[in-house]
Amino acid sequence: MSFALPSPRDEAWRWSDLSGLPALAEAQPCGTQADIGAPLSDGPRLVFVDGRLDAARSKVGPLEIGPVDVRSEHPLGRLASGAGWALRLGRDHSAAGLVEIVHVGTGGASHVPGLIALDDDAQAAIVETFVGDGWANRFTGIRLGRSARLMRAVRLAQGSGFQSLRDEAEIGTGASLVTTVLAEGGAGSRIDGHLRLTGEAAFAEMGGALLTRGEQRHEAALVLRHEAEGCMSRQTWRAVADDTAVASLAARVEVARAAQKTDAEQSLRGLLLKRAATVNLKPELEIFADDVKCAHGATVGELDARALFYLESRGVPPAEARALLTRAFVADALERIGVEAVREAFVAEADQWLGARG
Repeated sequence: MSFALPSPRDEAWRWSDLSGLPALAEAQPCGTQADIGAPLSDGPRLVFVDGRLDAARSKVGPLEIGPVDVRSEHPLGRLASGAGWALRLGRDHSAAGLVEIVHVGTGGASHVPGLIALDDDAQAAIVETFVGDGWANRFTGIRLGRSARLMRAVRLAQGSGFQSLRDEAEIGTGASLVTTVLAEGGAGSRIDGHLRLTGEAAFAEMGGALLTRGEQRHEAALVLRHEAEGCMSRQTWRAVADDTAVASLAARVEVARAAQKTDAEQSLRGLLLKRAATVNLKPELEIFADDVKCAHGATVGELDARALFYLESRGVPPAEARALLTRAFVADALERIGVEAVREAFVAEADQWLGARG
């Protein structure tokens, strides 16, 4: 495959390291599959192996498999075209339970598009999981009609390789989109989002936790654009970096001239578990309206020495004390997951990551 990759000289990619992607693109899948775990519910479940549906392990339900009519100009998102999956729900319809999509990589590269189109008052909850190895590149187009509701949770758990995600959403009048990402595997990642609030009183939230160790790199780059009056957006991200790892967060809010009464908040926080680790934070606001409420906060620090001392003085072992404080640090980034079983599963995976470093 021939493709051009963005350069770190481009501001939007200044913290990215895509140097390993050409080799992953040329590699061949080995066929050895990672454990995908048991389903979280009795709802629909798609299992993709190296970008192709494994029909024997899938329960398609209301989803569609085949060519997907979505296109992106994003440098990585445009590589994901052709056959993929789609969830289209008509007015007042709800998906039949939690929708699970599992992506299994066995080496090499796979590029899969997805489409989520919810008509007026439709509702859906989707959880996506990435496991295995190789380069998993995904583009998801999202279209929400009036008062539609979508909850998405994404777990990046590949053991090695790279995971690149691009979301592009249009959120209609009174509609709501909440996306939460947990990056906790051994692979690197780039999470991209461009969310447009196009209808009055729309709501969008995108956030999560990036957990990095070793020489790992995780990165999120988001733009939430307010185009209509009375919309609200939230970006809550937590980054934890251990050893010599790098976690980077760039979050941008754009408020168009017509988007009066906008309410937007950004909360970007980084935690360094070792002095050699790095967390990069870049909050941005671009506001052309007059009547708005926009706020952002960005902090990077280490674990509170006084809190550690307090816990250890009460008999808590040092490793457990560090894990407890780190768990509290990432908790608010995961609590927005609206399905209890998914929230508990994500918290358990984060706890496992924290316990493994003790």
